[in-house]
Amino acid sequence: MSNFQAAKKVVRAYIEAFDKAKDEDLVKVLAAHTSEDYHWRGMHPFYEQDGAEAVIDTFWKPFRKAFSPIQRREDVFFAGANDCDDGKTTWVVNTGNFLGLFDNPWLDIPPTGKMAFLRYAEFHCVVDGKITETALFCDVISVMHQAGHYPLPPMTGAGFIYPGPRTHDGLQYEYQEPEEGVKTMDLLNEMIADLTKLNVSGSFGCPPEVLARTWKEDMIWYGPFGIGASYTIPRYQEQHQLPFRANLTDKVFNGHIARFSEGNYAGFFGWPNLNNKNKGGFLGLPASDANAPMRVVDIYRREGDKLAENWVYIDILHYLYEQGLDVLKRMRQINRTIGF
Repeated sequence: MSNFQAAKKVVRAYIEAFDKAKDEDLVKVLAAHTSEDYHWRGMHPFYEQDGAEAVIDTFWKPFRKAFSPIQRREDVFFAGANDCDDGKTTWVVNTGNFLGLFDNPWLDIPPTGKMAFLRYAEFHCVVDGKITETALFCDVISVMHQAGHYPLPPMTGAGFIYPGPRTHDGLQYEYQEPEEGVKTMDLLNEMIADLTKLNVSGSFGCPPEVLARTWKEDMIWYGPFGIGASYTIPRYQEQHQLPFRANLTDKVFNGHIARFSEGNYAGFFGWPNLNNKNKGGFLGLPASDANAPMRVVDIYRREGDKLAENWVYIDILHYLYEQGLDVLKRMRQINRTIGF
């Protein structure tokens, strides 16, 4: 672990300049803060893009046109050395909500003319004072829900506008003592090891005491729309963990692109994290033979020697698309934007 203030300064400068920029200046501003070989990853239907112009045209211009004016409401901000490459790269993440007036269609989701929130997690790799990679995860289904076009069976958890950390200390702009980040990463890896051991055993269940080793009893799991949020270990198991373990099979873990910690926060994302098959029941949907990839973000808050809160993003639209269900196309057909 080391001092990540320089990398955080780079990302904060980018965010300040980008969020203030006029639409016609977005490419110039993004290019000024990124490397020549800048690579961007986005959720379905945005996918991977190279260079500032492609990123602006693919995601930011349509999003800004639909939601205006936009506020970036950060809840968590921290940096760290990438545990996946022995600390060779430094990553910075910020998460929260984009807030705007939903006045124009976005992805053909009909506008409401009212304020709307888009949950997001934005990861940046910083090298030599420039952002070289970005991964932007956002919860499109949550916007569909707010617009009255929720496309899936009822959630097992609760869907709402999720708050930031209970302790209100998520914006770690200032220097954090390295030993605190080490404690957080050690705890995260201990939790991962417990679940890995369980997976190797072939068990579809999970005794609650296994989770209680690393999680507080009053944990909160803020899952993506489609699944929802859960409070306490028993309800988390009932509303997400056990359906996930029982209804998905042939799980293969592919690893993470970045996994890092600072202070009492940690996070990771993969591309994809894992592959699995839906044997029926997950998200309330029928079985599929597709070996579907699942792209996942986890952001954790540690409290003492246990994990207390977890903000999760899953590219559910892509996961379902790989199984032959094009959620956005179906919405367009129902709304008669396109034909059947």
